[in-house]
Amino acid sequence: MHRIKVVNDVSELVPLLRAVDSPLKLKLVQRLGEAWLTLEDVEREFGREGTTALQFFEKLKLIDTRWVAREGRKQPDKSYHFYYSTINISTTAPLPEVSEILAIAGMSDKEYAKLEKRIYDAIGETGRFFSDVAEELGMSPTRLKGLVRRSDKLEYRGHRIERFTAPPPE
Repeated sequence: MHRIKVVNDVSELVPLLRAVDSPLKLKLVQRLGEAWLTLEDVEREFGREGTTALQFFEKLKLIDTRWVAREGRKQPDKSYHFYYSTINISTTAPLPEVSEILAIAGMSDKEYAKLEKRIYDAIGETGRFFSDVAEELGMSPTRLKGLVRRSDKLEYRGHRIERFTAPPPE
């Protein structure tokens, strides 16, 4: 099936850029575009870092899942495939916003971790409304969106930012 990811908001570029920010992730995206892989397949081929990347892709809703029966097994295995075959980037943004998004995508992990922790602490256990967090932390909406979209610990749920908990592997 041919699916198109349409990027309308400049902050949506962050997860796409982060999905291929290392040779391992790039190779995993390519493999998931070619074939359905189980968690076991990913771990065998890419190691623990590959399974972590897979969880990140799942959080970003970049992969599709289905159950497959394997010979000699009683239970089916969950398999993964890259959801999109095409990406259409159709956005216009002021140069400062684009620059900020590209800086967030390319920011060092150490520098990013400090900002992610500030947001994580600010939203607490129950999460908070996006605009309240942006105001409290003195961040532009574009900056906060980009930082949250890069995170594997944070996610948007409607107009709220919440702590992300990955579903257990099945």
